[in-house]
Amino acid sequence: MDITVVVGAVLFLILVVLAWLTVRRLRALRSGGVHAALRTRLDPSGKGWHLGVGRYQGDEFVWFRVLSLRPGPDRVIHRSTLEIADRRDPSGSELYSMPPASRVLRFSDSGRATEPHIEIAMSPDALTGFLSWLESAPPGRLPWAS
Repeated sequence: MDITVVVGAVLFLILVVLAWLTVRRLRALRSGGVHAALRTRLDPSGKGWHLGVGRYQGDEFVWFRVLSLRPGPDRVIHRSTLEIADRRDPSGSELYSMPPASRVLRFSDSGRATEPHIEIAMSPDALTGFLSWLESAPPGRLPWAS
């Protein structure tokens, strides 16, 4: 087999993967998505953040990682299990792994025993919308808000 055929096939596969990632991200953003970084492991050094696009679907916040080939969401977060544990500004190396001017919310997620904490970083505008969504549950649906 000629080397140019192999190189051409590899380049074509790379192009297809990049096109898939681009289409996936644009679909998520056009259907009401917001840029958000998420991490599920608390690490004092600032590691573990993943960029993505979040979208509201009823009582769920679905999050799509930017560099993922999965057709569905990478994480589904239910509104009824979230409780804000802390708010802070990003520090140190975290500044490079999240949207500009982000605020970080740390949640205590009582619905997951294996992942007790989730952190989400969003821009101020996206954060305002997220907090409005979080607090807009019907009466009695959020036990901590009653």
